[in-house]
Amino acid sequence: RNGPCGGHLDASDAGYITTPGYPLEYPPHQNCRWVITAPEPSQRIVLNFNPHFELEKLDCRYDFIEIRDGNSENADLLGRHCSNIAPPAIISSGPVLHIRFVSDYAHQGAGFSLRYEIYKTGSDCSRNFTSPSGVIESPGFPDKYPHNLECTFIIIVPPHMDVTLTFLTFDLENDPLQGSEGECKYDWLEVWDGLPQVGPLIGRHCGTKIPSEIQSSTGILSLSFHTDMAVAKDGFSARYNMTLKEVNDNFHCSNALGMESNKISDDQISASSSFYDGRWSPRQARLNFEDNAWTPNEDSNKEYIQVDLHFLKVLTGIATQGAVSKETHKSYFVTTFKLEVSTNGEDWMIYRYGKNHKVFHANVDPSEVVLNRIPQPVLARFVRIRPQEWKNGIALRFELYGCQITDAPCSEMQGMLSGLLPDSQISASSMRDIHGATGAARLVASRSGWFPSPTQPVAGEEWLQVDLGVPKTVRGIITQGARGVDGSTSAENRAFVRKYKLSHSLNGKDWNYIIDSKTNLPKIFEGNTHYDTPEIRRFDEIVAQFIRVYPERWSPAGIGMRLEILGCDLPAVAGSGLVGGTLQAEDEIRDESFMCHRRCLVRYWHRFTEPVGHQ
Repeated sequence: RNGPCGGHLDASDAGYITTPGYPLEYPPHQNCRWVITAPEPSQRIVLNFNPHFELEKLDCRYDFIEIRDGNSENADLLGRHCSNIAPPAIISSGPVLHIRFVSDYAHQGAGFSLRYEIYKTGSDCSRNFTSPSGVIESPGFPDKYPHNLECTFIIIVPPHMDVTLTFLTFDLENDPLQGSEGECKYDWLEVWDGLPQVGPLIGRHCGTKIPSEIQSSTGILSLSFHTDMAVAKDGFSARYNMTLKEVNDNFHCSNALGMESNKISDDQISASSSFYDGRWSPRQARLNFEDNAWTPNEDSNKEYIQVDLHFLKVLTGIATQGAVSKETHKSYFVTTFKLEVSTNGEDWMIYRYGKNHKVFHANVDPSEVVLNRIPQPVLARFVRIRPQEWKNGIALRFELYGCQITDAPCSEMQGMLSGLLPDSQISASSMRDIHGATGAARLVASRSGWFPSPTQPVAGEEWLQVDLGVPKTVRGIITQGARGVDGSTSAENRAFVRKYKLSHSLNGKDWNYIIDSKTNLPKIFEGNTHYDTPEIRRFDEIVAQFIRVYPERWSPAGIGMRLEILGCDLPAVAGSGLVGGTLQAEDEIRDESFMCHRRCLVRYWHRFTEPVGHQ
């Protein structure tokens, strides 16, 4: 029933629709109609156009293709297209699409070719993983993956455990002219520290380079897999493994983070520039590396070397070393440097000690290792070292020291960053607008932050509240400032809270402040000094389900805040009536409900959250 100019098509098998004579010029006076039907009422149809697309341009009045979301020309219009730019993929809302092609008597072109097929929705190829170990593969692996996929794989990790993800094989379509890693145009795999589009993006991958090993301790690690309608490759295979986290009260936050051991991969190290001969690259900046070091193309205090730690970590020290050139046997080393930190690779803070930028004193020869302790440990994902002074020229090898936030006892992230806590469990006294809504109050993950509505707020009257779902042992809080509308970082949008009070409740009605033991008054916590750099504040453990933050002092740009709560499950006490809240995936998480939660988490910065009234 499918002629060269119209017909009824069954989408059970993928097929093609073209203008008559494609890719030669289509005839004049055409009025072609196709109706494409999926076999199941719940299915949808996707159209992908060949890039070679040419219809007379004149505002789509004479020659055009028209797609409607139903079985007739009265259905909702999905698009009317002409000119020489192929439309993007078009997806129906139901099981039927109506397509009409019209040409007049003059100015014919090559026309169009499109492929139609059943749209593979996320639920068709998505899975949750809750067992202690397993393998995650692209659909159809080891055969080539299908077209038009939007798959999500979520690893749900119980408390007190970390998860390590190791890629075994990797082959996704990429652009041979791709500018830099992460600029994937066609097919890609994204790794998220939390739920997709909610937690921070760790990386986007394509091509054949195997991604580096990833270790997460935030409770959820997610992969989102996207393919287009063109080239299909062999896909990927990865193994994950959960391990019990060893935590003790005597821990020291001074672990080597992986430069010397290669736990930090070459891909995680970058620089402003490298010496032109290729013998002094960023990957050679590892402590005790045997072959030279990193050297910039020009000896200047504008140069830097950078490490992406993939996750927010506590940075407590830096060890540095110079180098002796293998070629000339000449010595080079850095004598002083400054440190810059960031949570997102865009907003940077020069580390300060007191009111001034801290200048670290480094090496006096090319070989000896000099360790600099960071006086006030700092939270960062991205770290930059900026040489300030040097001998003979800049040459640097180094190691970073610190730990994960969750290495401290009872310091598990409670779900703000990862998205495990939904927007409905975050409320506030007021919200400025959609960009300052409570859903934007997630540590690091949000591009903006929570802003209360008053332009002249009163100290102690505005509050931001988190409902943990069940009573928990709470031991700390991480606070961060906020960016303005659409992530703006102009001066008037760099908002943060300098001081705040904390209150807690078991029922959301009866509240108690955390008390300062010296004054017996509500404790005033020191907050942030920069809109991007987070600060941890720990306190004696409390049992609470609800936590409120009351800003007391803030930046000239006003109140702006993102946060995470640190704590752990209550110990199981028989007959106590308290629910420990342990995330037992097999028992308490149903795949369909969790997937619904994931689907229903629309990007929170694009919608309002219903305000919760004063209590």
